[in-house]
Amino acid sequence: MTMNFLNPVTTQTWTNGRHLVRCVKVIQETWDVRTFCFMAEQPVLFFFKPGQFVTLELEIDGEQMMRSYTISSSPSIPYSFSISVKRLPGGRVSNWLHDNLRIGTELAVHGPVGNFNVIDYPADKILMLSGGVGITPLISMARWFFDTNAAVDLEFVHSARTPRDILFQREMEHIFSRIPEFKLHIVCERSDELGETWAGFRGYLSQAMLELMAPDFMQREIFCCGPTPYMNAVKQILRDNGFDMAHYHEESFGATPLDVQEEVQELVEQAEAEAEELDVAEMLSVEFSASGKSVRIQPGETVHAAAAKLGLHIPKACGMGICGTCRVPLNSGQVNMEHNGGITDEDIAEGYILSCCSMPIGDVVVEY
Repeated sequence: MTMNFLNPVTTQTWTNGRHLVRCVKVIQETWDVRTFCFMAEQPVLFFFKPGQFVTLELEIDGEQMMRSYTISSSPSIPYSFSISVKRLPGGRVSNWLHDNLRIGTELAVHGPVGNFNVIDYPADKILMLSGGVGITPLISMARWFFDTNAAVDLEFVHSARTPRDILFQREMEHIFSRIPEFKLHIVCERSDELGETWAGFRGYLSQAMLELMAPDFMQREIFCCGPTPYMNAVKQILRDNGFDMAHYHEESFGATPLDVQEEVQELVEQAEAEAEELDVAEMLSVEFSASGKSVRIQPGETVHAAAAKLGLHIPKACGMGICGTCRVPLNSGQVNMEHNGGITDEDIAEGYILSCCSMPIGDVVVEY
């Protein structure tokens, strides 16, 4: 990789939709779990809400398959994202990924999406409960808190079948040894196989264990992910104690929901038919007066994307309407600008826009 790859002028920002990515690293986490790391050919800032998921678009034995996986990495590492996949007996997709997904493999992903995340439910005191590979959204959250120096009191309880099944153990021990407000507790269902020893909690998570680990669990925002029986047991403990379930959030770990499959399939079909069925009459003209160039774009595309199609590189850093780097004068026409404070009301009154977050409403002329 060269530094030119990370040039902020050409960096794009991740938005929900269909994206082509390439596998750049494969990590064997445990005997049956691998982490697959992805990047885009053109640099993309992969910002998402910790806890969200992506849907992989795969072709297995000539059949198109969709499967959703939670992002296990943190958006604090912005130029890539990772998923961690457990090889399941008889699991068609998980086995295919383990056997076929290699460094250099390209595929399409859809997302990021998902309501299970720590951004939408901020709290000072948090309890995370994970079972097995259900740890993936929660490790993303924990990594995010750690990397951003979040002022959070975090209790993290992870349940694994045996010691050799504990995911991200060394990393978690490092994270939780660095911050006094972060506390880690691991429960192993059993440890009498292969000569393994385990000095921690044993068995299934119970109320007695929970009271020892997090005595104030009733006062915490709770995030839970794991097999359905595990989450049902957690909810039973909470309900038996009169916990306000409005402060309980869960992500079931399983097949892609039908509504997500349908949405993804629709996006795939749109992408395949786009070139042939594009209605030219609906396209919008974006003219760059100083360069003497113009291009037609689809509704919903940004001014910055239009410039990129013409090889015009408007300086850009954040790509989210925060920094103001991509400010340009709008000579004529209207745009829908969804910025995040990167431009003042005075600049807007003078006719400036942020190209990264401005979508033309009709034909426009930009001075660039």
